[in-house]
Amino acid sequence: MITENDLDKLRTLQDILTDKIRLEHDIQEIPKQLGALEEAHNRTRKAFIEKNLEYEKVKGAEEEARTNLREAEAAREKAELTISKISSTREYEALDKERHVAETNETNYRKEVQQKERILLELDEQIKQYAALIEQQEKELAEKKAGIEAEVSEKKKQADSLIKQEKKLTEDLDSEVVFKFERIIKNKKEGIVAIKGNVCMGCHMILPAQFSNNVRLREEYVFCPYCSRILFYEESPEGEEIFFDTEDSGSLYDPEEEEEEEFEEDEKDEEKGNMDFEDV
Repeated sequence: MITENDLDKLRTLQDILTDKIRLEHDIQEIPKQLGALEEAHNRTRKAFIEKNLEYEKVKGAEEEARTNLREAEAAREKAELTISKISSTREYEALDKERHVAETNETNYRKEVQQKERILLELDEQIKQYAALIEQQEKELAEKKAGIEAEVSEKKKQADSLIKQEKKLTEDLDSEVVFKFERIIKNKKEGIVAIKGNVCMGCHMILPAQFSNNVRLREEYVFCPYCSRILFYEESPEGEEIFFDTEDSGSLYDPEEEEEEEFEEDEKDEEKGNMDFEDV
């Protein structure tokens, strides 16, 4: 026999399960808040690594250009020194050409060194900015993680408390009913609803009279065949007739089926009218 106390337990259990399911969802979803911060942090670290690699590459090119510049300077100085000691026109022309090539190389390598130095300064500034940004993001991540861990920990405590209440409340309830009840709440957020007249207040479908009688008798838990919720009987202040036509009491009622029947009746009336018109 299902007592009013049993129904009250289910209503209380419904509140507990609803809160527990919400907390379990929050415990899973809250850590995902770190996703955007972690993604931004990973992008910054990737850019930082790429800039460092680019810096090393440019640094190597700059050192090579400096070596070439020193060699060009030495070649020019050597040519100038040798020119001052010769008297032959032919030798002078050859050494002067060599000096001119060395000067041209020296100018080009000096420009290259200066260009690389500017790039290195820009890269160094960018690397410092990325390093500062990484430090800031890591600080924000650490603070966010600490806050999330504290929040998740608190919600786990609340969930554990609800689980204890649930176990205590369901000690003398049928385990299969409790299992079905929790599944219903997960899917529909409401597991126990009234049946007024012969209408389920959960899905608003008209049920056979036998369902209403079974619910009223409270010999066992009755589940709505449409929405699966547990039903309890509640007297309608307007009277049962407003909810249920006794002519339909033999089967489950479907509004769509009634609309199809009305449509078929209209078609028959229209065909009859056409036939009468043809006879005239």
